[in-house]
Amino acid sequence: MQHVVFNQKGGVGKSTITCNLAAISASQGMRTLVIDLDSQGNSTRYLLGADMPKDLPNVAEFFEQSLKFSIRDKEACEYVTQTPWEGLDVMPSSPELDELHGKLESRHKIYKLRDALDRLAKIYDQIYIDTPPALNFYTRSALIAAKGCLIPFDCDDFSRRALYTLMDNVQEIKSDHNPKLKVEGIIVNQFQARANLPQRMVQELIDEGLPVLQPYLRSSVRIRESHEQSLPMIFLDPGHMLTQEFVALHDALK
Repeated sequence: MQHVVFNQKGGVGKSTITCNLAAISASQGMRTLVIDLDSQGNSTRYLLGADMPKDLPNVAEFFEQSLKFSIRDKEACEYVTQTPWEGLDVMPSSPELDELHGKLESRHKIYKLRDALDRLAKIYDQIYIDTPPALNFYTRSALIAAKGCLIPFDCDDFSRRALYTLMDNVQEIKSDHNPKLKVEGIIVNQFQARANLPQRMVQELIDEGLPVLQPYLRSSVRIRESHEQSLPMIFLDPGHMLTQEFVALHDALK
């Protein structure tokens, strides 16, 4: 299964959700790949650490080769790097993604990722795609390529307003390019169960018939420690309540 984690609003936890769900897939014995399409590279650093080599094959090089003539293009799997955990690989991000964006868009390379995922799906049981906080070439490529879309939601009014436009955009891509694409659900992140506003906002989404997933992911300082140590929660603290919420959420997607 291929999942794209997408929200046009920044700071809603896309990379955190991507990496923690992927780490759980790998811990359960599934061969798992994370593709980091965000030039900020948060998923890449989360999985490989801040001291990772600077010359790793990366997703920008994968896209760049489509702009050049070559007798033999490298396979997508040749741009993949192993993480420290068995069964979990990553196709790293690169700042060069920003420089390539206009060229790729003007040359209509929007289906290159879809073609690559068709081949990678023969190797990996689960593929998670982290996306930039914008509906740009890379996000559209991911939505065209994937089977499912996961939408992080952080319980504020700005995020809620953006949600309706986002759902319309996903539906348009489904209609025009990818009939197999479905919204798997809205992931409630940084949920504060004792606060009235988050409870009311989530309930309103449910009342409107939107696909809100259970359980909600609580707010915890432990996730910041997870980022700092480059250890997804399942490897840092398997017994933590937030870890168990991630596991339950992951298993609900099966």
